[in-house]
This record gives sequence, C-alpha cells and structure tokens, in this order.
Amino acid sequence: MFTKTGNSFLAPEHYADRIGTALRNELGSTHQASKTLMRWTNANERTVKNWLAGASGPRGEHLVALVRHSDAVLVAFLMMANRQHALTTIELPRLRQKLQSAIDGIDAYLDENIRP
Repeated sequence: MFTKTGNSFLAPEHYADRIGTALRNELGSTHQASKTLMRWTNANERTVKNWLAGASGPRGEHLVALVRHSDAVLVAFLMMANRQHALTTIELPRLRQKLQSAIDGIDAYLDENIRP
C-alpha cells in the first residue's frame, strides 16, 4: 500500500485560475455569463461566480459539461494536461475554413483584376 505524499502536478489555485480565465475570455464576467454557465452545468449561481473569479474550479460532471459547451475550457484543460497536440484536431476545421475564405478572396481578386 502506498501513502499519499508529495505534490500534485497542478496546484488547485492554478487549475481554478486557468478555468476562470478561459470562461471570462469566452463569456465575459457579466450576469449573463453566470446564467449561461448555470444553464450549461446546472450548477448554482454562487458556484459559477466562483469559477468565473478563479476562486474555485469545476469538479467532475461540471467540468465535463463545460468542456462540452466551451472550446476555451477544452483548450485550457488540454493545456493543463500537457496534451497540446490534441488541440490540432480542434483547430483543423477552423483553419480549413479560414484557408478556404482566403482562397475565395484571392480568386475573386484575380477574376476582377487580371484578365487574360
């Protein structure tokens, strides 16, 4: 049997701060942000305000619900888990869309400005 000793890999305050920062960046820190989080997670208002403030982090099923609804929380979670390579999968559809828009813009410019 092993005793529980040593430090955890991520201090609880760092976890709470990173999740809070991700939520504020995506939703802001307004009352509407709290309402949105309450709707997403079925957590009470005090709890979601603590998440937004970075005073405490979501546990268990609340974290799963946040990741389901928030790309920012998913990114923060993957970064904390040192799984940056998994972010590529998330970013590829957005990158493809941006590239397609750039190609469409180039084609439109060339069609208007360069006539054979």
